Amino acid sequence: MLIKVKRGWETPESAATDEGVYLERRQLCKAIAAGPILLAGGAPAAALAAAAPKDDPTADLYPAPRNLRYRVDRPVTEEKFATIYNNFYEFGSHKRIAKAAQALKIRPWQVKIDGMVEKPMTIDFDTLIRKMPLEERVYRFRCVEAWSMTVPWSGFPLKALVDFAKPLASAKYLEMETLADKETMPGLRQFWYPWPYIEGLTVAEATNELAFIATGLYGKPIPRQNGAPLRLVVPWKYGFKNLKSIVRFSFTDKRPKTFWEVIQKREYGFWANINPKVDHPRWTQASERVLGTNDRVPTLLYNGYAEQVADLYKDIKGEKLFM
Repeated sequence: MLIKVKRGWETPESAATDEGVYLERRQLCKAIAAGPILLAGGAPAAALAAAAPKDDPTADLYPAPRNLRYRVDRPVTEEKFATIYNNFYEFGSHKRIAKAAQALKIRPWQVKIDGMVEKPMTIDFDTLIRKMPLEERVYRFRCVEAWSMTVPWSGFPLKALVDFAKPLASAKYLEMETLADKETMPGLRQFWYPWPYIEGLTVAEATNELAFIATGLYGKPIPRQNGAPLRLVVPWKYGFKNLKSIVRFSFTDKRPKTFWEVIQKREYGFWANINPKVDHPRWTQASERVLGTNDRVPTLLYNGYAEQVADLYKDIKGEKLFM
């Protein structure tokens, strides 16, 4: 007899939205996104949350079909909170960078794939995205600063990009790089930071089923302040690992020196896995503040994804896996 074991992030079937209601809602969202959007009150925050780029050549790809395997037992955070409370140090070292981030030029956008691959290449984002299997996933997100949200990302499994890149067997790590454009990113004037923003994963992490490249959010192309046109989402790690506005994927046999690790390795290590029992040197990680409600809720090991990722680290010794 086949016994289905419920995954850690899944809700019971009784709590899932009826498929007919879900599909009807998705069609309604698509119709709204295609037409003119009226912004009540003229509030900048509301405009940033509601308006999708009208000239985005990938807008026809959204809403992407939702993969119901990836759902959580928490309410989805309201869009207005997830899109106006953001870290994006290239635009400033504060949370209200959404307005400044609208200066980000996301077309044309070239993605470089290089390093230890069969054939290095540079590919236009609009070409790349149409080669990838787009879907929507609802994930928990946990910042190292002890706030959290639950959002519907659209995009594709990072493994699909790894397979497309065809890395050599000797490649052990995937290094990724954020755009560094001095003309549009005022944060780059903060010369004490080690620009460009570099992050990295092991190839094993990059090909885990949860690792995701987000190109959309809330059924629309991803907003600039959230990392347009493509960003990393690894929900079992602290948010600073989830770099935004990626321009390069490079395969290597050497562990990358990541942005925050260079700044302060004691506080922001390479692995950055979530563990409520391992505190940040300056605050507890036992609980988190939920955006939109300010409720305090307990933090879960690997952000609730231990079942899917814990085996990645079982043979790693002498490393600070949770910082």
